Amino acid sequence: MAPVAISPLYSTSATAHGGRNGRVKSEDGVLDLPLAMPKELGGAGGAVTNPEQLFAAGYSACFESALRLVARMQGKNLGNDAGVRATVTIGKTPDGGFGLAVELQGILPGIPNDEAQKLMAAAHEVCPYSKATRGNIDVKVSVAG
Repeated sequence: MAPVAISPLYSTSATAHGGRNGRVKSEDGVLDLPLAMPKELGGAGGAVTNPEQLFAAGYSACFESALRLVARMQGKNLGNDAGVRATVTIGKTPDGGFGLAVELQGILPGIPNDEAQKLMAAAHEVCPYSKATRGNIDVKVSVAG
């Protein structure tokens, strides 16, 4: 399937130096963080971020925006306590390489579970991160509680 062409609305870039044990900086300098490989992957770990945390942060923020959009389109107010937790897992693939998996968990207090599940499914259809990962990595969508 060919990629869908987009009409650009916003672009940004970040540059990494030193890979997983280096630093990443956005073009405008707003994001400027040291990186360290997690202990679980053989690194030093510590109070430093890593690519999986950055991906989880971006995906959860984007997905929550999509969730709020579909809720608003359906006349529902999620309130200020709603959120999305993205859990990103890196692991070995059968071919000996590495791959990612994601679990997106909706935090939707006051929304009945069946309704919350439908909102999460609808958000998964419109979220740009979900569209980008669809068919490439395992993404599970669920509701907390």
